[in-house]
Amino acid sequence: MVETAGVEQTPVLKRSLSLPMITLYGLGTTIGAGIYVLIGKVAGSAGMYAPVSFVVASLLAGLTVFSFAEFASRLPKSAGEAIYVHAAFPTKWLALLVGLGVMFSGLTSSAAIAHGFVGYLHEFVDAPDWLAIVLLACALGIVAAWGITESVTIAVVATVIEIGGLLVAIWAGFDSLADLPARLPELLPPFETSAWSGILIGSVLAFYAFIGFEDMVNVAEEVKDVRRNLPRAIIITLIVTTAFYFALSLIAVLSLPLDELSASKAPLAMLMDRKASGLSGAISVVAIVAILNGALIQTVMAARVLYGLANQGWLPKILATIHPTTRTPLLATTIVAALILVFALLLPLILLAEITSFLMLFIFALVNLALLRIKRRDPTPPDAFVIPLWVPTTGFIASTGVIVLRFVSVVAG
Repeated sequence: MVETAGVEQTPVLKRSLSLPMITLYGLGTTIGAGIYVLIGKVAGSAGMYAPVSFVVASLLAGLTVFSFAEFASRLPKSAGEAIYVHAAFPTKWLALLVGLGVMFSGLTSSAAIAHGFVGYLHEFVDAPDWLAIVLLACALGIVAAWGITESVTIAVVATVIEIGGLLVAIWAGFDSLADLPARLPELLPPFETSAWSGILIGSVLAFYAFIGFEDMVNVAEEVKDVRRNLPRAIIITLIVTTAFYFALSLIAVLSLPLDELSASKAPLAMLMDRKASGLSGAISVVAIVAILNGALIQTVMAARVLYGLANQGWLPKILATIHPTTRTPLLATTIVAALILVFALLLPLILLAEITSFLMLFIFALVNLALLRIKRRDPTPPDAFVIPLWVPTTGFIASTGVIVLRFVSVVAG
């Protein structure tokens, strides 16, 4: 308990995150979870059209980004997505379903990142995969339980390092862009079903690489001046991430044979080995930092969702207990770390990434639909970040459409 003026109070989350910190938090989970791990897999599905897959995924994510930005200014609470949907459709089971979906997306995302960690770790140490995953899950739980300021400070430092690594990778492969005018026809897809089917499959995988902005709303109760800073941070994260992903995917497909790129477990290390071999070890170290950073932020997010659902009375109240010293949800964090370990040991990378993408597409569709209903029903708060009505409408249609198309593709194939 915390005492104030002789009165015992229940510990609450600590509001300590500024605009730069929450932006770097978003960049850390997005970049760390995506480009270092999945760029080769996207190229395996879309071929030379991998940059197009990243653009399609960015446009799809972008529609929902703006919906989240408005909701973040209207309802800045932990377990944000569940609260957003409950505000529009006040049904407990639906809100709980959404909240658990968000939490499980964080678990599967962290588990997928753990596989990426093992791939880059093998560049240095030939440790058994299971041992590396166990140690990683334990470390994530300990750091996430330590404290929000400490966790985000570590994430900020790691994000600066990983952005530096991406800039070095772009610099190393920049000479390949000289071939762009001659190879442009290879990069522009024809209006053929086979080409766009591969792009769509690649965009579903690439969409996973943009997941991260929604994590930011789940630490809303720990952000300073949240109604102003959180929407800005969400939008900045999308813009910066898109620029990096497009540049790196373009350089990768121009620089490396597609069969080697798609088969690599450490694609950026391979790129550096071909373009600047003296720096390939360094980029692997940066990749490990980025991957660990993404996993840490996903762990923090999933624990906050579990806390938020319990705090709303939708799960047992004990899960909302805040430790008086660390000011973190200790039990929720422990449960999240244990589940990440189980998923990482039992499920492969591609399946984890696709599960995460489909969970988030389903949740994004519901969030867009919820905002559409609230904007039609409720007056706009005077201090809210406001978007046009067509944005959540298009976001709902796009998210639902990708789910349906991918489902049809799986059934047909």
